[in-house]
Amino acid sequence: MPASTRKSLRVAVLADSDTRWKWGSLTANRISPTETSNTDIQDSDLRLDGYLLRGRATPTARQLEEVGVRADSLREVTAVEFLRAMERERYDVLVLALVGGAVQAVLHGLAHLWDGREERPVVVTGYVGVVYEKLADGLLLRHGADLVLANSRQDADRFRDVYEGVGADASSVTEVALPFLGGAAYRKNDPYTVVFAAQPSVPESRKDRTYLLDRLIAHARLHPDREVLLKLRSKPGEHTTHIEELPYQKLAQKTDLPANFRLVYGHMGEVLDRTDLLVTVSSTAALESLHRRIPTVVLSDLGVRESLGNHHFVGSGCLASWDQLDAGHQPAPDPAWVARQGVAAGDPSAGGGSYETAFDEARTRIAELLAGPGLPPLAPYYTPVTAPGYLPGILARHHLAPDGSPLPGAPTADKEPSPVRQIVRRAARGAYRHGVQRVAPVIRRMGEL
Repeated sequence: MPASTRKSLRVAVLADSDTRWKWGSLTANRISPTETSNTDIQDSDLRLDGYLLRGRATPTARQLEEVGVRADSLREVTAVEFLRAMERERYDVLVLALVGGAVQAVLHGLAHLWDGREERPVVVTGYVGVVYEKLADGLLLRHGADLVLANSRQDADRFRDVYEGVGADASSVTEVALPFLGGAAYRKNDPYTVVFAAQPSVPESRKDRTYLLDRLIAHARLHPDREVLLKLRSKPGEHTTHIEELPYQKLAQKTDLPANFRLVYGHMGEVLDRTDLLVTVSSTAALESLHRRIPTVVLSDLGVRESLGNHHFVGSGCLASWDQLDAGHQPAPDPAWVARQGVAAGDPSAGGGSYETAFDEARTRIAELLAGPGLPPLAPYYTPVTAPGYLPGILARHHLAPDGSPLPGAPTADKEPSPVRQIVRRAARGAYRHGVQRVAPVIRRMGEL
């Protein structure tokens, strides 16, 4: 008998932003079948390799550090470079933590790469958080993966309805939960701390963002015994999943801030450790907060609208305005609504299960697929036949032909880019971000004159 029978489980995560890297890497750890499988994989070690898709939102070193997930290797790639890496490397599981169009492109690229090959990784994809817009579009762009993860019972039902409604195979839909939930249950802090979780693109207008900042500052002045924190996602010049044209820290520079008001960065879980009231427009941080049973408010000041995403919280018991909060309102979440979202799990009265078992189904399915004789070809719903006017454009943006093969002149991954090329890439990305954050808003304002 050998001294050890442990098998190294190799997992690759391809992500295109800091938030998606957080979701993808944590998901990889949660779904790796090391706990529930009865196969050899049950006794495995996990090796995690990270690939960052080059683009406007490629995370910086600080953003990666803030996520707090360590990978055995980490490199920046284009879609074609990633596909060539998959040709050389052998993985057990691939997690595609990308925007929908990029998922679809990579799926077609992998289908072309693995044509006729039965031994291939299990391909997994899903959503970073609350799915409140482009449900059908985003889901169909993710169709073709072996597992499409749904973060709640409600999402799993909606996902299956969409796939079945267009005649697509819905067996890939697998209910899990948000992988970054956890932390200690709520305990009162001294001083009482109010945290506003900012979002990069919700709301969008200067008027609305200034209004929310002013109300937060006014709440700090009204309650000098409270600590009021503005939790920011990124520093100026950094990009997240969504473009932030008007960072709150820039708006706050022109304001005389009270002594009990502070701007904070860092890991959301650490901020929640000292939170007594979490306030947001529609951030996924609300679900993290609810999971820990921290009093949570989703603002209604700007209306309850699809464009804000706060319509997702209808029925939650969390909707309230700053006027109500200033007057001492304490939110009381609806247990049944919370359980349907896959948070605060473990409450029998709400019909919820344990968060610790939320990923069991995914682990079991992956273990079974890996233990099987071989995997079928990837078969996305969109093909040159079903979407001839849509799919080729999606693939071309990632230098892929309609059949998923690399287009002539696509970037090569045979060698690392030269120092000059690396400098040019950084300069180009910086110019793009400057254009988005400085030039584009000016042009839009001029157009409104």
